[in-house]
Amino acid sequence: METLLQGKRIVLGVCGSIAAYKVADLASKLTQAGALVDVILTDAAQRFITPLTFQALTGRPVSTDLWGVGSGLPTHIAHVGLGESAELLVIAPATANTLAKIAHGLADDLLSVTALAARCPLVFAPAMDGGMYEHPATQANVASLRARGAVIIEPVVGRFASGLEGRGRLPETRELLGHLRRVLGQHMGALRGRRVVVTAGGTREALDPVRYLSNHSSGKQGYALAQAALDAGAEVTLISTVAGHLPPPIGVELVSVSSAAEMEAVVLARREVDVLIMAAAVADFRPASAQSYKLKKDQAQPQLELVQNPDILAGVGQMRQQDGWPRVLVGFAAETNDLHTHASAKLERKNADLIVANDLTEPGAGFAGETNRVTFFTRGQAPQPLPLQSKAAVAEQVLAWVAQQFALAKDAPKHYT
Repeated sequence: METLLQGKRIVLGVCGSIAAYKVADLASKLTQAGALVDVILTDAAQRFITPLTFQALTGRPVSTDLWGVGSGLPTHIAHVGLGESAELLVIAPATANTLAKIAHGLADDLLSVTALAARCPLVFAPAMDGGMYEHPATQANVASLRARGAVIIEPVVGRFASGLEGRGRLPETRELLGHLRRVLGQHMGALRGRRVVVTAGGTREALDPVRYLSNHSSGKQGYALAQAALDAGAEVTLISTVAGHLPPPIGVELVSVSSAAEMEAVVLARREVDVLIMAAAVADFRPASAQSYKLKKDQAQPQLELVQNPDILAGVGQMRQQDGWPRVLVGFAAETNDLHTHASAKLERKNADLIVANDLTEPGAGFAGETNRVTFFTRGQAPQPLPLQSKAAVAEQVLAWVAQQFALAKDAPKHYT
């Protein structure tokens, strides 16, 4: 969320549900990310949570009454001002009653009137008890809203306040934020309509059913790149060796692999995309053969024979010389010495457009941490060193560079089948 939410005007409508307490955390996280959050509470919502709570979390007035003061706008046009100024209107938790009203164009309170006046993307996060969400009437209203372009964040299955279990619980804040980021990216991102593939993590080369050769890559930079691509509005596939260890960004297509050979097969099958970002640390070597049984330490000391793994980046680079796919190719280089020499050579040898290189010996630039210090290497230009910053910020700058290449080439997105 480094810059995506900075300065964005978000109207957050809160309805009468016990799940309203979760939305207080959502309002807080949005505000911390730099968004300007205007909260509208329905009468029923105020039975569960107070306006003061949201005012304290957002630092902004909270609106509760169609005819009252609170929005800072003349009362008779408050709904128009809130709706027209918003870049995103989120209703969470959205009750069955509110879904029905907005689906049928009813407008008898500030929230429903604002929803009709808004011209920005509209997102509903339903939450309700018992079998209410699965009821045919509610499903018909959800289908109607979705058909008109609204985004529905599906509720999750779990235990309700009543003690019943079923589908109807509001997702946790992380999932809600992920959906909102995706909607904003698809609405205004620089890579709308593009397809991006990102690889992440260190490959694992099996010695036996228990042991493997690998490296220290955590996958964090790759996951940050996938999130940045989503924030830019792209359709994203994440090919990961660390699935299960890191939560994937909401909205990615996640493909789990383990070895370099598995990663190569998936990458080659999906390389006809706008952008391929090879952030994974692919092992250079693998055992010549993997044992089918666990090697025992009381056996004779094994002699390990290694063979070279395929160079996925170089292979893709050669293929794109023939057919042009992917349109933009980005590689990574983790070095411990002679950064400029090795990264420059890699740029030419792999036929890449950009090599993002870092020196692992520098503080803050190693594996597993939350920060990175990288240098951009591109053809015909001097290396561009970036300051020490979060991996999320590095990812945003990589995707900004990619978007600039399409803009400079006046290259419109293709229509994929």
